[in-house]
Amino acid sequence: MIEVCRLSKVFTDKKRGMVRAVDEVSFEVRPGEIFGLLGPNGAGKTTTLRILATLLAPTSGTARVGGADIIREPEAVRRQIGFLSGDMGLYGRLTPRELLAFFGRLHRRDGAALADRIGQLVALLDMAEFADTRIDKLSTGMRQKTAIARTLVHDPGILILDEPTAGLDVPTARVIEEFIVRAKQSGKSILYSTHVMEEAEYLCDRIAVIHHGRIGRPGTIEELRAQTGKTRLREVFLCLLGADKSREPAR
Repeated sequence: MIEVCRLSKVFTDKKRGMVRAVDEVSFEVRPGEIFGLLGPNGAGKTTTLRILATLLAPTSGTARVGGADIIREPEAVRRQIGFLSGDMGLYGRLTPRELLAFFGRLHRRDGAALADRIGQLVALLDMAEFADTRIDKLSTGMRQKTAIARTLVHDPGILILDEPTAGLDVPTARVIEEFIVRAKQSGKSILYSTHVMEEAEYLCDRIAVIHHGRIGRPGTIEELRAQTGKTRLREVFLCLLGADKSREPAR
């Protein structure tokens, strides 16, 4: 569902000069799979996800999302994905229900079908108690649920989720995790970025670690444990980061 081939992104920074944020990254996300992308802050995760969502153009390389090329067919990519970024992109004066109706119409959904879809999302994400409250009055967890519902209102087959549970309390994070599991069970392919090792271990079928814009070989958790000789995913992650230090590019 997602095929990434030697994707690179170079930025110009006044202090550091040319910065290679993404460095020839290649991986694939299979149908019905949750693929975890792990890495420290500044590793290139968000840049990679934004390129795949067609919000940034790559410097070189390319990717296909749902069979569509991100460079030549960006509109076809956007029709197939739901993208959740750290910037929720919500409108404070609207209620969650109004926001979902607005984005549903942008995706050419309307009438009874759209109303039914909004009702499903409100129920599945436990939003009933605040669905008709202005978004600027909501808690962080409520706003995050709203952002996820907006990502899914058009029922895309591919989800690109950048730290969907960041900053949430345990009960809210659990609701979102369970929703993501159901999305996978329904056949959706999910590219998932997180800093929470327990969450990655619970949700992800395969994982790859990205560091200084470079990505390691993906594997299941058991395969990565065997590769590193570590048991806890946190130790596996740190071991893979340590192995990459010898390849750290000059700054």
